[in-house]
Amino acid sequence: MRMITFLLVGLIVHVVFFLSIFDIYFTSPLVHGMTPQVTPLAPPASRLVLVVGDGLRADSLFTLLPNGSSRAPYLRSVIEEKGTWGVSHTRVPTESRPGHVALIAGFYEDVSAIAKGWKENPVEFDSVFNETRHTWSWGSPDILPMFAKGASGDHVYTHTYPAAEEDFASTDASRLDTWVFTQVKSFFQSAKSNSSLRASLLEDENIFFLHLLGLDTNGHAHRPMSQEYLENIGLVDAGVAELVSMVEDFFGHDGRTAYVFTSDHGMTNWGSHGAGHPSETLTPLVVWGAGVHSAHKVTEPQPYTDGFLQDWKLEHLRRVDVNQADIAPLMASLIGVPFPVNSVGVLPVLYLNNSDHFKAESMYTNAIQVLEQYKIKMTQKKETTLSFLFTPYQLLTESKQSEFIHKAKILIQLEKYEDTISLCRSLIAHALEGLAYYHTYDRFFLGCSVVLGFVGWTSYVVLVILKTHANLNRRPSLLQQIPGHALVRLCLCVTVVITVFLLIQRSPVTYYVYCLLPVPLWYSVLKESGTLTDLIRSAPSLPLWKCFGYFVLVSFGIELLVVSFFHRAMLTVGLAILSLWPFLSGLYVKAKFRSVSWCVGCLCLAAFPLMPVVGREPNIHLVTFAGLLTIFTSACYLWSSRRRTTLHVSDRQQFVTQMLHVAVCAYIPSLTHSSLQQKQGLPLFNQIISWTTLASSMLVPLLSSTRLFHRLLSIFLSLTGTYLLLSTGSEALFPPVLSWLMFVWINIEQEAMLAQGVSGRQELSTIDFSANIDIAKIRQLKLDDIRRSYFFVFFIITAFFGTGNIASINSFDPASVYCFLTVFNPFIMGGLMMWKVIIPFIIVMCTFETIQVVTQLSSRSLFLIVLVISDLMALHFFFLVQDYGSWLDIGTSISHYVIVMSMTIFLMVLSVVTHILTSQRLILWRPKMHFP
Repeated sequence: MRMITFLLVGLIVHVVFFLSIFDIYFTSPLVHGMTPQVTPLAPPASRLVLVVGDGLRADSLFTLLPNGSSRAPYLRSVIEEKGTWGVSHTRVPTESRPGHVALIAGFYEDVSAIAKGWKENPVEFDSVFNETRHTWSWGSPDILPMFAKGASGDHVYTHTYPAAEEDFASTDASRLDTWVFTQVKSFFQSAKSNSSLRASLLEDENIFFLHLLGLDTNGHAHRPMSQEYLENIGLVDAGVAELVSMVEDFFGHDGRTAYVFTSDHGMTNWGSHGAGHPSETLTPLVVWGAGVHSAHKVTEPQPYTDGFLQDWKLEHLRRVDVNQADIAPLMASLIGVPFPVNSVGVLPVLYLNNSDHFKAESMYTNAIQVLEQYKIKMTQKKETTLSFLFTPYQLLTESKQSEFIHKAKILIQLEKYEDTISLCRSLIAHALEGLAYYHTYDRFFLGCSVVLGFVGWTSYVVLVILKTHANLNRRPSLLQQIPGHALVRLCLCVTVVITVFLLIQRSPVTYYVYCLLPVPLWYSVLKESGTLTDLIRSAPSLPLWKCFGYFVLVSFGIELLVVSFFHRAMLTVGLAILSLWPFLSGLYVKAKFRSVSWCVGCLCLAAFPLMPVVGREPNIHLVTFAGLLTIFTSACYLWSSRRRTTLHVSDRQQFVTQMLHVAVCAYIPSLTHSSLQQKQGLPLFNQIISWTTLASSMLVPLLSSTRLFHRLLSIFLSLTGTYLLLSTGSEALFPPVLSWLMFVWINIEQEAMLAQGVSGRQELSTIDFSANIDIAKIRQLKLDDIRRSYFFVFFIITAFFGTGNIASINSFDPASVYCFLTVFNPFIMGGLMMWKVIIPFIIVMCTFETIQVVTQLSSRSLFLIVLVISDLMALHFFFLVQDYGSWLDIGTSISHYVIVMSMTIFLMVLSVVTHILTSQRLILWRPKMHFP
């Protein structure tokens, strides 16, 4: 099989393995076809006002100032006199879209939906807004359209400001909140003279939704401890006070309005959110008005051990914590609309100031609404599973469902309302467990299929390595003598059996892919099994102890890399061990300076995984220093190599231009940071330079000479310029240090080749990437090549986790992209952050490409070993994926598998890109030809 075909097949196989995790863990939990459930008694409120302070932390609102006053005096007075308060616990990922979906629709959106956009509805879902008679909303264009689009009919009205207003560099982002309050004020003013609007407002089952984005924008731009953020809280508080007064006046103080004030997520001290830190997951909840308990004073200790009650001076007032999804059924109950059919929230009855009968009926409605989802899910799974294979959820079989419902109805008739509420809570808990049970019903079956495919693919790659790149004693094997049609028949029979089984079960199309993929893979393995026979036959002539030693070391190395995903400090341990390699292998005797340089390079790089990944304060001076270090090391190299290789005039001009460009890129972040601090916005010149640098970063190296180190230096300078523009602190030093180590690695690998007597010394600076490789010089694989491949995988992981981890990827901090844009755009910002992650990848990939040339190996052979190591890691993480524990643990375990699989797929694509980047040259103009 030719290399291109093999790469394409490998790419398809890995894409299937990558997508399988989404079918196994990320399928939408939503079901459709449920009957909406509504409490049969009259509701306490006719209308509800929902105010969401985007990015507002619980402690920022509840903590008193040093003088004992509150920065939100109105909301504090509500808590102390006429409302019920608590902490709303959000789930990871703590982003705006999933937070609002949990608040308004009552369920936690699956990650696959979150990834598809802030404004779109990847899956249709019901919400409290959809169930109302009318909903009027004001706020961000990123949030409001999501609920209007999902609503049936046209009763959800949105009023949004232009997206360009969401600017992190704006002089004062609180104007976004001022805009909302002003619009609401003018809306009620116009209703006084608009009879049709007034008539709509006076109807029941209405919601007014105010989305206040100023806090989130100020938090990102200035941090939550800044004066801007804290003053914004005061502005919101004053706005809410004026809003309540205005609403009460409009409706004649009829006592039929309920108010809910909360937040979608919090924010870390360093101005990011997305992960599971308490500052991100703890949000305030204050509810007051019609149907809500007024402040309930308590004297006995409350069942909370987090110490917040004492910190916030609220230990004398009852605190009622909820899960974020519980707010949706609370709002539905207050205004008497059906509970959102997809809601998994549990009604927090302690907020309700109504009869025990109303509370019991509301709780019963909540239980039936959740049970309806369970019934649909169970029916769907029963219909698509063979009857003798179907195992129902034992705690909630059809007979037990009837028993629960019957018992609840009797308890309501007997007026045992407390018992009814307790029973309904138990029923909801069982129904939610049952929903999870049926949602993950096929997980084991699919997991086995994917593992079979994984093992088959890895086995096949190992056999290909042994067959084409290893010296084995080859003899005609028994399997090769047997006609292949018997194997083909066996595989066809297995394919038919699997297909029929899946057809009977009416399985989705993707199930066919996961279950049938192992068949051709194992067919290929069995077809190549003659190579295994050759290996066994060659065993007596192989250095078995040496082979075993390499196997143990690589196994230990893979485990070290797996652990490094959880604990970045393990990369420091690994780099410390790698720094000893020249001394342990004897290379130090032959190349002292290079060995010491390797050791120092490894130890310098080892410092980066020990640095904090989130919560770093910007240090622009380090970015400038990194730029100067890059220019200094480049100048030193050019000066030291001037005798060995002559530099063409055009190349010299290009290097000088690139070094000057790096100097500009090192200064731009400082200029931008200063401009933003002075609230003058992002200078247009800086923006033009940044985008031009990004656009040209992959093209400029193609203009330089294809001589080995000349091309590598051009790539390094070009990519470092972009990296500096995306840096805010110590991470800017990472590419120069990594590049230095990669330079030493190339040199020391040549010494390792000489030590093994594989080749004569060739001056590295004379090697040309574009020269045709002499096929006669390409050698077979040796055991030491496993070590080279492992080094490459180790450096790739270090390139990824050297300056970050899962938390830093999940936590959204836009400060890194301020040189490019300051107006909120999650996809452009995310793309720029991804490019920042990819730059160290490219540096390591180009080094690996160079080492293949220097060590006279075909690019395919080393890459196959890398593929095996990566796949073993991916299989490891596949088994570590979990669906229990905290949401952060679940998300992290899945993220690890996704990262390794993405890395493997990405390396396949990047190997082609780096080959072009190192070996191709663009000639923009040709010298004029003179004819006599």
